[in-house]
Amino acid sequence: MIQYSEKDRGLTFAVRIVPRASRSEIAGEYNGALRIRIAAPPVEGAANRELIRLLARMFNLPQKAVAIVSGVGSKSKIVRIAGADSARLEQLTLLK
Repeated sequence: MIQYSEKDRGLTFAVRIVPRASRSEIAGEYNGALRIRIAAPPVEGAANRELIRLLARMFNLPQKAVAIVSGVGSKSKIVRIAGADSARLEQLTLLK
């Protein structure tokens, strides 16, 4: 189960990324975080930008609604998505 909090019409949750994957995709749950494979390398913020693009697309929201709260230089991150709800997060975890 992914740990999350809903507050001020936004959703905050943990993400664990796997950079340099063959393609960018949701890979399920990993120790209470949403595991995401990212095709971009972790160089000069490329993986973070791809993460923001992917999450915005998956939640059907603009990229400016997605923010990395902590862990910018780490594989483990906390993200906040304005306008997202927990039902969509649960759907994404069931994809894999």
